[in-house]
Amino acid sequence: MTLTHHRVVITAAGRDFGRTLALRLASQGAEVYLSARTLEAAAGVREEIVAQGHDADRVHAFACDLTDPASVRRFAAAVAARTGHVDVLVNNGSRYQHGTELLSASDEDVVDTLASGATGTVLVTKAFLPLILESDKPDIVTMVSGCGDAGHHRSDAHDAFYAAKSAQAGFTEILSRRLRERGVRVISLYPPDFDNHDPLSDAWENAPRTAKDPLTAQSLVDCVLFAVGQPRDCFIKSFHFEQV
Repeated sequence: MTLTHHRVVITAAGRDFGRTLALRLASQGAEVYLSARTLEAAAGVREEIVAQGHDADRVHAFACDLTDPASVRRFAAAVAARTGHVDVLVNNGSRYQHGTELLSASDEDVVDTLASGATGTVLVTKAFLPLILESDKPDIVTMVSGCGDAGHHRSDAHDAFYAAKSAQAGFTEILSRRLRERGVRVISLYPPDFDNHDPLSDAWENAPRTAKDPLTAQSLVDCVLFAVGQPRDCFIKSFHFEQV
């Protein structure tokens, strides 16, 4: 599908899967509004996208610390100063915390993990909802994780990360029900650990995607594009993936 008429906000777009999303959605023609904890990180991805031949006026970079409510409000206000609506909000930001022992993380790490993944998702969605409601094709996409699925236990992520993702899952579940009557589709993805190839390389484009291979970032982006591209009477609430 093409996203030429879509304005898309992506959090945590400065690296890893956020960068992958930004590059791919821009390649589909979307006007993208990218945030990262530092402006330099977001601007670096913006430069990559522009270098691929995309219109510089349709690629925007912002700083946003998801753990800081004032920073979230500034981000939303800066986007609102440039556009009257947002068609797709992608909640991608969430700090990953590794470690299967609860005591392995400091209190500060626990707070930051929960704040970026859980509180940050709620605050960003709240801040951008007025712009989302101005769209005639509004979608809110949240990258949760298999760690947000009840009973999931196969990740080496820290308990705090599980807690953050469970909070995201609960938030998007109720949000989907409450916003449906206003035409907003709330789409959540629950992937296991996946292979995030460099989206600028041939290896990423040609990465094997068979039943025996790990889930790829390319496949996850394809899921997002599929859900967003459906007719407006089609509400795909979530993508759940078989655990390897």
